[in-house]
Amino acid sequence: MSEPLEDLVIASANPGKLAEFQQLLGPLGFRVQPQSAFGVTDVEETGLTFVENAILKARAVSRASGLPALADDSGLAVDALNGAPGIYSARYAQAVGDRDTRDRANNDKLLEALREVPEGDRGARYWCVLVYLRHADDPVPLIVQRDWAGDILAHPRGEGGFGYDPLFWVPESAMSAGELSGDEKNRLSHRGRALQALVEQLQA
Repeated sequence: MSEPLEDLVIASANPGKLAEFQQLLGPLGFRVQPQSAFGVTDVEETGLTFVENAILKARAVSRASGLPALADDSGLAVDALNGAPGIYSARYAQAVGDRDTRDRANNDKLLEALREVPEGDRGARYWCVLVYLRHADDPVPLIVQRDWAGDILAHPRGEGGFGYDPLFWVPESAMSAGELSGDEKNRLSHRGRALQALVEQLQA
């Protein structure tokens, strides 16, 4: 008989993130459920760091669901902008509308902010912090963080991914994150490598 699946609530409403988590965690025996299944909408991110915000989100959905929770807080830190947009990456342009509309607005604002920055000085890193809580009052959450170094392009390339992926140049692949296949992105990305590290900790 196969092992029973373990329920795990993902503290996110972002369909792109949910798809990545499902792809990586499903084969490992986790039955991934979105926070919306438990009536949780957006959790207010009042922290000043990725770690603080991830803990806030994981605790809120674990409390609402009564199940273990996994939260991700991630974003893009651009060297020439002193680490901006950072924790405000998803709401950088403060745009309203669907995800594609917000992504385009955020990308447009980033390109404008870097308009005078020459190629070679447009280094950036994606950061991902994952927090796994066994229950809402877990005093020792598992915390993993990973980064992904690249550069910001002057024009978007590729239709894949989400967020800033069409502008994020991946030197080792000689293409943008928006041009990578799903499997290749999961292998290289901040979130994919953070998830692999978290899974190793969970299995240990």
